[in-house]
This record gives sequence, C-alpha cells and structure tokens, in this order.
Amino acid sequence: MSKIYLAIPRAFDDQLGHITDDGKVYRSKFGPDEYLGKVDLSSGKIYADQFGPDKKVGYVDLENGKVYLSRVGLDEYVGRVDNDGHMHRHVPMGADDYIGNVDKFVSYAHSAGAMLLLILPALEEND
Repeated sequence: MSKIYLAIPRAFDDQLGHITDDGKVYRSKFGPDEYLGKVDLSSGKIYADQFGPDKKVGYVDLENGKVYLSRVGLDEYVGRVDNDGHMHRHVPMGADDYIGNVDKFVSYAHSAGAMLLLILPALEEND
C-alpha cells in the first residue's frame, strides 16, 4: 500500500488517500475509506467506480509516464508521473506544476491512477 499526498505550497503535503498494490485507489476519510476506482496494471487504463460498469477516465503510457484523460475524439494530455512517484500537471507554454506524490513508487500505473482519481479532482475542487 502506498500513501497519496497532495502538494501544498509552503506547507506539509496533505495525505488524501492510498493505493493498494493491486491498483485500487481509496480516499481517506473518517470511518471506512471511500473506494474511487482502479488501475489495470498491465495496460495502464484507469477506471472510476460507478454504478454498473466502471468508467474509463484515462490511461498512462507505461513506457514514459505520460498521463492522458479519455475524451471523445483526441485524448487530452494532462501531465506526467516520474519514477520517484512525483506527479506533474501539464502547463501549456510553461514548466509543469508539481502537484503531489505517492510515497512508495511501485509503477507508473499506480502513480497515474492516484493522479487521475484523487489528486486532479482535489485540485479542481479547490480552484
């Protein structure tokens, strides 16, 4: 199990949840943790939990750590993960922003699942 942290500028990072070794992402909360979705470790596809079949929200390129959101038409490049577990959000025409990390790097798939299912939604909620 790896803990997932949201980067907070000029403060300690905030632990938002965890990801299990088999690719299941959970949000930490009072009481039982909330299951958000999973990562297919062999293909890099990321699925959000919902009633009925899970929804594919994106994928990661398992060779280089680039993360994409699934869209109608062309998929959207949203950032990258590195082999230290750090996550970076893409900024057009600028340096990518550091947005969080996974404390124990297992694979690009684990870090990307944490990024798409937990970190990016938390950032959008704060914006």
